[in-house]
Amino acid sequence: MRYVRYLCIAIFAVALVSVALANRDVVSLQVLPTEVSGLFAMNPSIQLPLFIVILGSILMGLLVGFVWEWIREFGERAEAAKQAREMRRLKRELEKLKAEKHEGKDEVIALLDEAS
Repeated sequence: MRYVRYLCIAIFAVALVSVALANRDVVSLQVLPTEVSGLFAMNPSIQLPLFIVILGSILMGLLVGFVWEWIREFGERAEAAKQAREMRRLKRELEKLKAEKHEGKDEVIALLDEAS
């Protein structure tokens, strides 16, 4: 199974390198559209190789997706934590009630009662 994982990683790495080599041309990225940049009297732009733009866009999409999913699952995680706290509280209460039930009895008889 480990070799299959390494094979998948190698294939993915070869694909990324081939995309990077095929898209080495420098492109100009503008921060604002030309219509909007005229309103602000500035036109910021940056020169980058195209593969950096492509891979950066993929990474930003993954990051936004991870954050979005983490925020979406917040309610579920909070509910799971609440249920875990309630379960711990009930277990403590059950142990306390068992201890009260067997108070004053012989230890062996109390163990036999718990087992049945």
